[in-house]
Amino acid sequence: MSTESGDLSAVPAAALEALDRIRRMADSDFRPLFRSTRTRGGPVEPVYTGSKADPRDPQPLRAGLGRIAREHGWSTSLEVGTVLGRWPELVGPDVAAHCTVEKFEPPVLVVRASSTTWATQLRIMTTLLLDRFERELGSRVVEELTVLGPTQRSWKRGRRSVAGRGPRDTYG
Repeated sequence: MSTESGDLSAVPAAALEALDRIRRMADSDFRPLFRSTRTRGGPVEPVYTGSKADPRDPQPLRAGLGRIAREHGWSTSLEVGTVLGRWPELVGPDVAAHCTVEKFEPPVLVVRASSTTWATQLRIMTTLLLDRFERELGSRVVEELTVLGPTQRSWKRGRRSVAGRGPRDTYG
């Protein structure tokens, strides 16, 4: 396979394309290209980059999902799902056994306790719980914690209802 006489028909086309590509790379000094090199109707030219960070490099999944959630406005729904899904882990198994999330519209979390004793205890622990939420979930996810007592029966209706204050802490 002698090419001294200038006959290039015996050289494979792929080898000539590789040689041409290497020559073009040497002329460009391997600078990153951020624009398309496609010409109208012509072949697609490959784009070469250097060893530095590039926007086209693979990104961590967490960063990509966070960006998608922000773009589509899903961050509020994700925050609600995180609080509800991790509730026993966030407040501890004892507290989770005696209180449930009633409503969560960020940044206000409404919790219902199983008894008035637990409601009082949760009101005392409010700042501790808000600090824990900020550490675990990030800032500004939960800014206000409202604690409600247990739901009680209404004694205002029926044949045997009496006017006046009625019973108070019957259920707890």
